[in-house]
Amino acid sequence: MPDHPAAPAPAMAERLAALRAELARRGLDGFVVPRADEHQGEYVPPSAQRLAWLTGFTGSAGIAVVLRQRAALFTDGRYTLQARQEVEAAAFELLHIGEQPPARWVGEALPAGSRLGVDPWLHVGEQIEAFRAACARAGGELVACADNPLDAVWTDRPAPPLAPLAVHPLDFAGKAAADKRAELAQGLAAERLDAAVLTDPAAIAWLLNLRGGDVAYTPLPLAFALLHADATVDLFVDPRKLSSEVEAHLGAAVRRHPPAALSAALEELGRAGKRVRFDPQQAPAAVVERLRAAGARAEPGADPCALPKACKNPVELAGSRAAHRRDGAALVRFFAWLEREAPAGRLDEGAAAAVLEEFRRAGLHFRGLSFPTIAGAGPNGAIVHYHVPDIGSRRLEPGQLFLVDSGAQYLDATTDITRTVAIGPAGAEERQRFTLVLKGHIGLAAAVFPAGTTGSQLDVLARRPLWAAGLDFDHGTGHGVGSYLSVHEGPQRISKLGSTVALKPGMILSNEPGYYKAGAYGIRLENLVAVVEAKAPPGAERPLLGFETLTLAPFDRALIVPDMLDEAEIAWLDAYHARVAAEIGPLVEPDTRAWLAAATRPIRQP
Repeated sequence: MPDHPAAPAPAMAERLAALRAELARRGLDGFVVPRADEHQGEYVPPSAQRLAWLTGFTGSAGIAVVLRQRAALFTDGRYTLQARQEVEAAAFELLHIGEQPPARWVGEALPAGSRLGVDPWLHVGEQIEAFRAACARAGGELVACADNPLDAVWTDRPAPPLAPLAVHPLDFAGKAAADKRAELAQGLAAERLDAAVLTDPAAIAWLLNLRGGDVAYTPLPLAFALLHADATVDLFVDPRKLSSEVEAHLGAAVRRHPPAALSAALEELGRAGKRVRFDPQQAPAAVVERLRAAGARAEPGADPCALPKACKNPVELAGSRAAHRRDGAALVRFFAWLEREAPAGRLDEGAAAAVLEEFRRAGLHFRGLSFPTIAGAGPNGAIVHYHVPDIGSRRLEPGQLFLVDSGAQYLDATTDITRTVAIGPAGAEERQRFTLVLKGHIGLAAAVFPAGTTGSQLDVLARRPLWAAGLDFDHGTGHGVGSYLSVHEGPQRISKLGSTVALKPGMILSNEPGYYKAGAYGIRLENLVAVVEAKAPPGAERPLLGFETLTLAPFDRALIVPDMLDEAEIAWLDAYHARVAAEIGPLVEPDTRAWLAAATRPIRQP
């Protein structure tokens, strides 16, 4: 598709025209279309992919604003190229969401006297208020729609998902749902709260030891819940998803209701004057408005499940270690195979990603990928969130770097790993910059820090070698990871952006510094790590924490410049590789074991 076509594609033009006609029928002059569902999740079901239907943009972050004469699509830097490839520029202005925020654009583009519609189930309160203020600046009005006007013209809209719920066994969950409910209810009571609204399906899945299949790549049941201070729960979920096993598991303390009953339940809390917690980063504005309009004291605060969910219990940590050994065996088989096959120039990115998935699929407890595999050869590796096309993916050729960012969902863990490998001989610049990234990775992996330290305070450790060379990367260094849940989990993270959440034992995060040279190559080196207690030296005055590396796969020795590493870095790398060989070697076949032995030999050994 050309970057700047002369006219919009017929389907897009027809959809825009249909939406504008529906807006005019409702007395609206514009409408906001986010890439979001009622749960603000990373992945949304087909029935909620309104932005993709309207614009053609399939990325995971974006928002469109349609006015009578103008329309704009806003994405961040990860998706600039993808948006140009997928969206007709004659239909939508393509704008960078950081440089031109949607609300600012509305304030400038909305004609005076106009009425801009929003679906309050698809935005959090902060977003609604930003658009409300923008409309006021333009002399217009923001209108909360009772139903979504786009749905009225999306005639072939898929039905909402109906994947059955499944009990997540105690052998994997590590703590009974009743115990979780009791502990969280005690916390609500201590804060004199009567209830908490749970709008994040991952929180509900964790709290009730349930998993589902309503969205891709993450085993989530789309549902809402109310957690009460007496440890009971009202669960709002389509009854067709509930088996007799799930019903028995939930018991009498978890009352089941159809999703349509949520509004009445919120209003009942309001009429009783209850104090209700909601997460302002997660809860739809419609939920908060229903509570307050009915008289509830709706109070913003963190989802009560978020922090306990992030701090994995001993059973979950043991499961993660076991899953990473199986995952490591699949990865070692893949990289051994890749080293044999890639130099011939017959492989492409898609074929390589498919082989890696097959190696994983053979492992115990495998349930699917945790995100679409990023397999970027040469310049495609420089696209941070590169998507391998269904047709026409790039061939792997000698002289290229190949970046593979992948992960899997297992019943006992979620994995995420990135390795960058050389296809044939590598250039001096690529080796130098790979080693800088590796130094940053080691610097973070080896960190010991006082309890109470946040990820933002540690972020510099991964960037320091790159900064010293005048280089950097434009994404976070680490994100939280769930336990057979989302591969991107909060509240823990390692990033330049401020984070007030201290790292705590049991949290799992990624450690993934990188470097990207546009049009040439990309480098990213990612392991998952668990926060653990560190041994305090004599005279220490504060408890210390550190990281246990969970991921087990070698770094490409062909890309490492040993003279750039200091003795401590070499000691860390050699110890890590020795551990990979010891734990993964017994799990693979003799020929793969021989490859692994060579790939993990001491860094100064020829």
